[in-house]
Order: sequence, then C-alpha cells, then structure tokens
Amino acid sequence: MTSGRGECVGDWVEIRPLAEIMATLDASGALEAMPFMPEMVPYAGRRFQIVKSAHKTCDPTGSCELRRMPDAVHLATRCDGAAHDGCEARCLLFWKKAWLKPVNGPAAGEASLEPADAIDLGRLHAATRSTTDSGELRYRCQMTEIVAATTPLPISELRQYVEDVSSRNEPLATVAGEMLRVYAKAVVRRAARLAGIEGSRFVTPGPTVATAARDAAKLDLQVGELVRVRPAEEILATLNENRKHRGLIFEQEMLRHCGETHRVLARVSRIIDERSGKMIKLTNDCIALEGVTCRGLDNRKRMFCPRGPFFYWREAWLQRVNAPTGGAAT
Repeated sequence: MTSGRGECVGDWVEIRPLAEIMATLDASGALEAMPFMPEMVPYAGRRFQIVKSAHKTCDPTGSCELRRMPDAVHLATRCDGAAHDGCEARCLLFWKKAWLKPVNGPAAGEASLEPADAIDLGRLHAATRSTTDSGELRYRCQMTEIVAATTPLPISELRQYVEDVSSRNEPLATVAGEMLRVYAKAVVRRAARLAGIEGSRFVTPGPTVATAARDAAKLDLQVGELVRVRPAEEILATLNENRKHRGLIFEQEMLRHCGETHRVLARVSRIIDERSGKMIKLTNDCIALEGVTCRGLDNRKRMFCPRGPFFYWREAWLQRVNAPTGGAAT
C-alpha cells in the first residue's frame, strides 16, 4: 500500500487538468523557471507512480557539481521531442508538485482529456525556441533551463543523501556502499597522483584487441535488435586519451554494462545541446539501448542523480546477438 503523499518513489499521483497547470505558469510557460512543455500536455489527467524524487539533478553545463531542485518528481514519462523539431534525447520529464495531486492508486478507467482547442497553448509552443541576434535558432526545454530552475548543491552536503534514502530513490545499503566505494577510490587516486603514479581503467590494450574493436565498428544496427556490450578491454581499445571514440565519450559507469545483452531502442541522429540550446545533428552512429540509463554512479559529481539520461553507444562498443527462441534481453 503506498502512502498517497505524492512525495516518494512508488506513490501514486494524478497529473492535474491542463487548465489548472496553465494557471501556475508565468508568461514563459514555466513554474519556478522549470518549463511545462507541449510534450507534457497529453499526460494531463493521467495517473502515474513516482519513479524518482527530483530533489537534485546533475548540472548539464558542467559549471558545478549537483544542483538542488525544489518540489519536483520524475514519473515514467519521457519527452518525445515533438515540439522541439524531433529531438531524440528522450529526457525524463520533471514534474513540479504543483502540477500533481496525490491519489491512492491507478484510475479505474481512462482519463478524460480536455479538448486542445479549449486551452490556449500558444505560449507553450512559443517558449520552445528563440532566435539570436545573428539569426541562429535556439531551443528551450526543461534540460536547457536546469540551471535557472535550481541552486548549486555541493557533493559534501550530507542532507541530500539522507533524502535519497527517505524519498526511496535509493536503498540505504546502496547509498552507503556506493559512497564508501567512490570516496575510497578518490582517495586512492589522489594518493597515486601525489606519488607520481597514474592509475585508470581507461588504458590502451594491445594492437590485437584494438584492431578487433575497430573492425567491428560498422554493424548498421536497427531498432529492436539484440546486442551485447563488448568486454571492457575491447571498448577501451577504441578510446583516445580523453575517453572518446569519434567524439563520443565512454562514461565510467558504462563499464558496468560490459557483457550484458540489451535491445536497441533507437538510432539517435539529433539532440538539443543542453548548454547552448542548439540542435546537434549526429553524423556518426549513436545507439540508445532499452533501459540502459545513467544511475549517477562512479562519479562523485553526480552521485545518485535521478535524471536517468540514456547512455549513447558507438557500434564499435557493441556486437550483434542472434535472439534465442522465446528469449528476452537482460
């Protein structure tokens, strides 16, 4: 039985009618600088369980560590990019608590949606983009406005980790274990640097492994195919000194997925840059895998960030798997 408070993971909430949500927004279509986007309109009136408390998030600009977000949660809803010229980032949406009301469980029937022509949505669409003085198009979405909607949150502030547990974002054992592991690793690395020793898992293996990884780069993977993440040594062979392969970074946390089998969710070709608001058109292969998202691990500057963006993969880091009869991806 959930608490019905609409505050913790597992609690049920109902997204308020669109007219009530619109009444909370300023002229730019935002509440406390967090935009309510046109892609969120179809969810009005529907019920969801909270999947994460959004009390904090990582900083997409990289200007600080974590950032504190007031009165927001994540539901099992992701942006489809329809109002942002087909951005394919599939970002987990932020829902301010003022847009929600606690309920005791799922609805008995389908939600009744308000006719779109009964609500003035023009300001929502107008707020999704602007033009610079030089005529360049800039997009505005929840991700580009994170800094404006949040305040800096030092990783040393312990209250955030208490909230990670009390909100049910993470079990106590996970928070304690991961913090101990990450901070212990940081201490070891610092000691190694002071001693003049460089230590990292991102090392360059021998030429045989590197050649094998390079030869496997072009798979032309399609949505729905099963793939296995290559062993760490094969992936590391494709990376430069900045941990990148043709410009795409391989995150430390992605090493956790080596050897796993997943299904291809999408080939990503265009995403909005969270710092500049520009639409980036990706010319090289970029793959998103079903359910493989960042959990805020292995990086002290994003510890337990609940935003859950998809990791992006080069085909060189994956290998095609023939689906077993009646089998499923792990």
